[in-house]
Amino acid sequence: MKPSEPDLIFSKKQSQIKDFTFDAHVVEVFPDMISRSVPGYNTIIDTIGRLSQRFVTDDSHVYDLGCSLGAATIAMRKAITAKNCKIIGVDNSSAMVERCKMHVSAFKGDTPVEIIEGNILDVVIENASMVVLNFTLQFIEPEVRSTLIAKIAKGLKPGGLLLLSEKISADDKVCNELLVDLHLDFKRANGYSELEIAQKRTAIEKVMRIDSLPEHIARLENAGFNHQTPWFQCFNFFSLIAIK
Repeated sequence: MKPSEPDLIFSKKQSQIKDFTFDAHVVEVFPDMISRSVPGYNTIIDTIGRLSQRFVTDDSHVYDLGCSLGAATIAMRKAITAKNCKIIGVDNSSAMVERCKMHVSAFKGDTPVEIIEGNILDVVIENASMVVLNFTLQFIEPEVRSTLIAKIAKGLKPGGLLLLSEKISADDKVCNELLVDLHLDFKRANGYSELEIAQKRTAIEKVMRIDSLPEHIARLENAGFNHQTPWFQCFNFFSLIAIK
């Protein structure tokens, strides 16, 4: 498996900053980018594997929506003990899908995996025991997020699990500013310069629109999830489990 390149995408001054996309350049540096930008990412991936061992049932489907390079898919493939299951990973970036297939094929497992290039809004969710949205919903248009969550709830079997990880905003302005500052300090500590931080923020601000935790909770309740709780938070990044 090809090692990740260091993330230098925004290290040089850009005369015009384009909207952030998950293109071939991002694919090359994505593992480095995510580990230096998202606090607790490895803990979340490890826990996705543990949860799949607990919640995935025989004769069911597992969905990784917005699978990127397949970290969550691979964690689940390693952990699942249920029989006659299938993991379906979906991403709309052709570059991500191509590299994801390479990563998945490098980790053999008893559970078959299908990686699909497509829009997760168009994917049929059926007979699912577990669905993963790991830092994906924040890139979906806000007006269709409720529709997507409702579709997932409908496609989950009773007792099925949705894992949702997101960057969030705090309702309290003072607290929100503190969480943002702590995250910026985290990025600085991981070697990002002020130029990189500023240019990345400009590139991503129009394509990543975040919700507050109460907004997420209300959306899940309206979709019919009976049980839900945040299980992880570091600064303004959190992960939540919702059970149908």
